[in-house]
Amino acid sequence: MEGSDIDPQCLDMKNCSEKKPEHLNCSIRQILDRFGDKWSILIISTLGHVGKQRFNELNQQIGDISQKMLTVTLRSLEADGLISRTLYPEIPPRVEYELTELGRSLLPHIEQLALWAEQHMKTILKNRELYAQKIS
Repeated sequence: MEGSDIDPQCLDMKNCSEKKPEHLNCSIRQILDRFGDKWSILIISTLGHVGKQRFNELNQQIGDISQKMLTVTLRSLEADGLISRTLYPEIPPRVEYELTELGRSLLPHIEQLALWAEQHMKTILKNRELYAQKIS
């Protein structure tokens, strides 16, 4: 890519998939590590669609996530600057989470991924069935 600031080494997926010390800072590897978990994209998407949420509201919106996992994931997303956590000095304390500008910039990409999944899920499920038949 001419004029791009992206390290050409990172565009070559072979380079990023090799576990070498010089590839540990590869941006695609780091992003996949961050969003490859089960919950990060769901949390970002939920906050993007329903807006500011308290912990228990978010927990109810997502459903089957444990409180510990929600806490860990929220902290990671906050550390990355994708969500903000606001603690209100009230009794009892009130904490709200919302997307930052950086987090909101990720929403269109998540929506595109969700659209792709919706469009192709039947084919993927059919392929899985065919594969299972082939190997059994």
